[in-house]
Parts: sequence; C-alpha cells; structure tokens
Amino acid sequence: MYASAVVAILNQQLANLSDLHSQTKQAHWNVRGQEFYQLHKLFDDLAAPLQPQIDVLAERAVTLGGVALGTVRCAAESSELEEFPHEAGAFEYVKELAERFANVANSVRDAIDETEKLQDATTVDLLTEISGELDKSVYFLEAHFRS
Repeated sequence: MYASAVVAILNQQLANLSDLHSQTKQAHWNVRGQEFYQLHKLFDDLAAPLQPQIDVLAERAVTLGGVALGTVRCAAESSELEEFPHEAGAFEYVKELAERFANVANSVRDAIDETEKLQDATTVDLLTEISGELDKSVYFLEAHFRS
C-alpha cells in the first residue's frame, strides 16, 4: 500500500533527524577550546530547526494512518548515523557534525525521490523544505574548514 510505504520512509527520516538533533546537542554541551562560545552557539542554532522538522515528519506519518516511531530507543535502533564521539572537542565536532548533516541531507534527498515515485506531493514538499535547511547547515559547518 502507498501510505504504508510513505510512513516507513517518514519513520526512517524521523529516526535520522532525531539522532542528528541529539548528536548536535551532544556537541553543544561538550564543546571545548578557544572557539567555545562561537561553536557552542552555532551547535545550538543548528539543533533548533531540527525539532520542528521532527514534529512535522511524525505528524505526517500519523496523518497517513501510520504510527510515528519517535522514541529515543526507536531512533537509536533505526538511525543511519554513526555514534557521536564522546571526547570533548571543538573543530573535530564541526567536522563530525558536517559529515552527519550531509549524510542526513543525502538520505532526505533519497526519500524525496522515493516519495515522488509514490506520487505523494505533500510529503515531497515537506522533505524538500527539510533538505534545504540541512544543506544550509552543512554550509555553515563546512565553512569552518574550507579555504
């Protein structure tokens, strides 16, 4: 069924974005070094738009008759992201987050392609908006180590 396929796609993105949010907050809480304030603020700014995006994904899954699998345990079990390093850092965190934001952005783009094939224009639009925000976050992170 079309709706169940879209709900599965939404739940994968819900897991990825939930994990990305928690990893970004992990970096925010544990950043150290000379650039502490700048990075502490940046990481918080990057985490902020993820929460409403998570909510929109979950509500779309439920709207389609599915169940939003949004607990921390569901996210940990289903996320496509690697575990975030536990050692405190600064620019190492920037690189780690840049990689994770890029991975989630790529996954969202794949989800856009899949939902286009399923002819769900509403979900395509929702994911396209999220994709743009993720791309902007990748830019903000990568600007720190590009010349």
